[in-house]
Amino acid sequence: MNPTMTRLVEEEHPNKAFGWAARDSSGVLSPFKFSRRATGEKDVAFKVLYCGICHSDLHMAKNEWGMSVYPLVPGHEIVGEVTEVGSKVQKFDVGDRVGVGCVVGSCHSCDSCKNNLENYCPKSILTYGAEYHDGSITYRGYSDTMVADEHFFVRIPDNLPLDVVAPLLCARITVYSPLRYYGLDKPGLHVGVVGLGGLGLVAVKFAKAMGAKVTVISTSPSKKKEALENLGADSFLVSRD
Repeated sequence: MNPTMTRLVEEEHPNKAFGWAARDSSGVLSPFKFSRRATGEKDVAFKVLYCGICHSDLHMAKNEWGMSVYPLVPGHEIVGEVTEVGSKVQKFDVGDRVGVGCVVGSCHSCDSCKNNLENYCPKSILTYGAEYHDGSITYRGYSDTMVADEHFFVRIPDNLPLDVVAPLLCARITVYSPLRYYGLDKPGLHVGVVGLGGLGLVAVKFAKAMGAKVTVISTSPSKKKEALENLGADSFLVSRD
């Protein structure tokens, strides 16, 4: 980044911020000074305490999807503590523990938005590498502070450790959402989980907590003990048999 561009990024907004950014498709992260917008009337500002690492962050850092805008500050499994709230914020107060996932903006008026499906909004704004309503580029979780519309925040219960909560905001919601959406969150149902990787193991935990009978389907016989004894699945099938 040339000196003029660096100065513009640092001075674009009133609040100074520091993060780690990829500067090109090498994906290498380096220290990055930039700025955050002032807290708007419906905004929540917070101190970032933890941020998960999702493989999507690696794809974006290396421009493997052909849509990255550099410099790029990744991170969309973000948790922290509220430091400031806007005058019209109703759901959060200073000191609250909060989290933000992969979407930070939408039109709020289309059918998808009206049905709480903002990720399908044609004007949805990704947590990083996207153009915000004011024309600036979004920089996110690998940083010290963040500000976003309160609509895209969730409250983190006090009994959950923040360092393990962060992945819930992407990887875990990936399996929790379809379980709820398709009505598989009711006791007595039989749920099949294909694969026992990072998503599969959480799918088993969620489904069991919802009262379902769970069968794990895997290509790896070695996963049987983990599925049945460690995660509490009811049965295990090897798909190659």
